[in-house]
Amino acid sequence: MPNFKSKLLYEVEALKSRKKAVILAHNYQPPEIQDAADYVGDSFELSRVAAESKAEVIVFCGVFFMAEVAAILDPHKVVLLPEMAAGCPLADTITAAALRERKKQHPEAAVVTYINSPAAVKAESDVCVTSSNAVHIVDTLEADEILFVPDMNLGSYVARHTANNKKVHTWNGCCESHHIVTGADVQAARAAHPKAVLLAHPECQPEVVEAADHVFSTGGMLKYADQTDDREMLIGTEQGLLYRLQKENPHKRFYSLSPKMYCPTMKMITPEKIISSLKTLRPRVAVPEDIREPARKALERMLQLAAS
Repeated sequence: MPNFKSKLLYEVEALKSRKKAVILAHNYQPPEIQDAADYVGDSFELSRVAAESKAEVIVFCGVFFMAEVAAILDPHKVVLLPEMAAGCPLADTITAAALRERKKQHPEAAVVTYINSPAAVKAESDVCVTSSNAVHIVDTLEADEILFVPDMNLGSYVARHTANNKKVHTWNGCCESHHIVTGADVQAARAAHPKAVLLAHPECQPEVVEAADHVFSTGGMLKYADQTDDREMLIGTEQGLLYRLQKENPHKRFYSLSPKMYCPTMKMITPEKIISSLKTLRPRVAVPEDIREPARKALERMLQLAAS
């Protein structure tokens, strides 16, 4: 007799087939959502999958800005976010109006916007970046002055690592799930797991990043874990990534840098909400064309510069 969990997954599969849908889940989603997904990855990786997919319906299991990116890249698909309250506190630190005011203070600066931001903010930007390509893209830009928004820790990391000594102005925003960890937490985690290598996300505070053995995006952490001979790793990002790391590397051990690295909005989506969303084709995420088109240009420029 199938248990309740398997019944839910069976219903998800049946509805997905009927609606010609694909389910995308961010690396920080709960295990049951990752297991129900067709693809698991970071925000832009999933958005590219969404744009290239033949599916008519995209069920995005993540937070609001991620579903927006999918809608920006392919407005002809139905993009669903099963829980509309699943927002991003980092993205909420900036608005298009506030960015326009800041741009007046730095008229010569190129506006570089982290993908973890609202569509309207992307539309005010010269180029978008991810945590994995931010340094490379800033190095590629001709501008000597950069306005980097909205994550101040990632902006600080870029400023320290740009090869061209560019002047980088940052925004006063952060991801609390990463910013909350301190150097003291690193010391405690290393004491508890002395053989573990520390992998930190560049959204962490500078003192944590500087104390890390390696600094990676979530995709970089997954790649490193797969290729390294290290047997134990401390993971300095939202703890949802540990499920995938352990699943893909069963003979290695992964420990969260801190139990504080937890994003509640990333845990809002449930199998029941996916089922409801597939049945009703709601809630749907769409981006107005006057915002979508300039935001698309900033995202596509990122793709071009990342490949250069």
